[in-house]
Amino acid sequence: MEAAETSCARRLRAAGVALCVGACAALALPASAKTWTVKMVDMQFVPANLTVARDDTIVWVNSDIVAHTVTSTVAGGFDSHAIAPGGRWRYRAKTPGHLAYRCTFHPTMQAQLIVKERP
Repeated sequence: MEAAETSCARRLRAAGVALCVGACAALALPASAKTWTVKMVDMQFVPANLTVARDDTIVWVNSDIVAHTVTSTVAGGFDSHAIAPGGRWRYRAKTPGHLAYRCTFHPTMQAQLIVKERP
């Protein structure tokens, strides 16, 4: 009887581990997701236009001597708030579409993020 219970307990434990691993994999980013960098330098976003796939991560790096923001021009969109010189901000692209953005401190700093479905 003891051997049967031990065998049963092992099977249940193995099933629980498999379920946990499967659930964790479902929450993880796709293996093909990429990370892209946009620099804020000389009062510009470089590159000014960037095309990424859904679930990719974009990192804005402030290489300027003043603070900047990365703020969507669409109400309710993303907003980094102030990024100090030398600072950075990350955003994961979740919704396909064209996302225009700007620096709220420097209105001439404008750019566009194009998010496509992952092939």
